[in-house]
Amino acid sequence: MLSLLPERLDRMTLLGAHCDDIAIGAGGALLELCRAHPGVTVTALVLTGGGSLREEEERAALTAFCPGAKLDVTVLDLPDGRVPTRWERAKLALEELRTHGEPDLVIAPSAHDAHQDHRTLAELVPTVFRDHLTLGYEILKWDGDLAQPSVYLPLAEPVLREKIAKLHEHYGSQRDRVWFDAETFGGLARIRGVQCHARYAEAFHVAKLVLGVAPLPGGDPMDGIR
Repeated sequence: MLSLLPERLDRMTLLGAHCDDIAIGAGGALLELCRAHPGVTVTALVLTGGGSLREEEERAALTAFCPGAKLDVTVLDLPDGRVPTRWERAKLALEELRTHGEPDLVIAPSAHDAHQDHRTLAELVPTVFRDHLTLGYEILKWDGDLAQPSVYLPLAEPVLREKIAKLHEHYGSQRDRVWFDAETFGGLARIRGVQCHARYAEAFHVAKLVLGVAPLPGGDPMDGIR
């Protein structure tokens, strides 16, 4: 297997439509990446939940999921389920976030996601982060929108257990949801693990990859041809 992640990871950008999306979709990856790169700068933007209990949960959760990171979290108050009607504000928020620095990695919803808020955010991401490695996470839910991913991050069993424990610890407002349980999170991780010869894994979608064999020489490649 080949590694897509840069050898040096100084800055990550995390994007979610709702508080808990990022942790559900990529909580294991965050634990692993932040521990492998101590002091990494992590900037997170969540579009809904601002000013509510959900914002409090999100801030505590991302602090737990990003150990040792320099974390900056912004939670907006766009209406849950109505993000497509607030397209301009969401776009402006992403553009403002883009001015904070050049991320080595962007983690965001997958374009395959059927939820209108997730999908809108996923559509906006490549309009702002055009030249960045972007991993689109998946969230299992009623819509039945899971697509076959192309990128896998194997997770050791203790890491998966830690992810599930932190989800239940920090998102108390979601514990009564029928899909919010250890079987849901562990079941999908087991399936993705089978698909990459591991016990457990998180999986992601990548829309575009640019392969580099060697540094590109300067000059116009059409010189001498015209």
